[in-house]
Amino acid sequence: MARLVHLNGPPGIGKSTLAALYVERHPGTLNLDVDAVHRLVGGWQDEDNRTWDVVWPLVRAMAATQLAGGRDVVLPQYLARLDEITTLEELARGQGAGFVEIVLLDDRQASIERFAHRARDDDDPWVRHHQRFVEQRGGTAFLGSMYDDLLEVLRQRPLAVVVPSTAGAVRETYDRLATVLHNGG
Repeated sequence: MARLVHLNGPPGIGKSTLAALYVERHPGTLNLDVDAVHRLVGGWQDEDNRTWDVVWPLVRAMAATQLAGGRDVVLPQYLARLDEITTLEELARGQGAGFVEIVLLDDRQASIERFAHRARDDDDPWVRHHQRFVEQRGGTAFLGSMYDDLLEVLRQRPLAVVVPSTAGAVRETYDRLATVLHNGG
C-alpha cells in the first residue's frame, strides 16, 4: 500500500535534507517538498501575492496523483495546526494509502539555534526569505512559539512518531527515520 509520509518538525531541523536522502534511496517515491513547489510560483518573495493559496492545492493534487498511482509521497513540512495534518491524513485515506506522521525533534533551544545557524550559512533566496519572515514575527521568540505549538500537536496526535534529530548527525537521524519507515511507521 502506498503511504503519505508527513515529515514534520521545527524550521531548520533537517526535514528537506532527510526527505531528499530517503527518496534517493527509494526510487519512485515523490519528495513533495512544499518549499520547492512554492518557489515555482512567480512572485513567491512577496507575501502580498498570497502564493500559499496556490501552492497548497497544487501540493494536494500532486500527492493525490502519486498515491493513486500506488507510489509513496514524503512531504517535509512544518505543520502545527491539527486541521492541516488531518487534511493530509484524509487525502491519503481517500486514495487508499496509509498515513505516517513523523516529527523530527531536537530540544527547544537547539532547534532555535539550528534555524539561526542555517540562515547564517546559506545564501539561498528561500532561506533568506524564511529568515526575514521569522525576524518580522519576533525572531527567536517566534521560533520558540512554533516549537511549543508543535509539541501541542504531538500531545494531540499520539500516533505521531518522534525521531530525535541532533545537529550534525544527519546519518544517524536518517537511519532512525529509515527504521521507522521500514517498520511501517
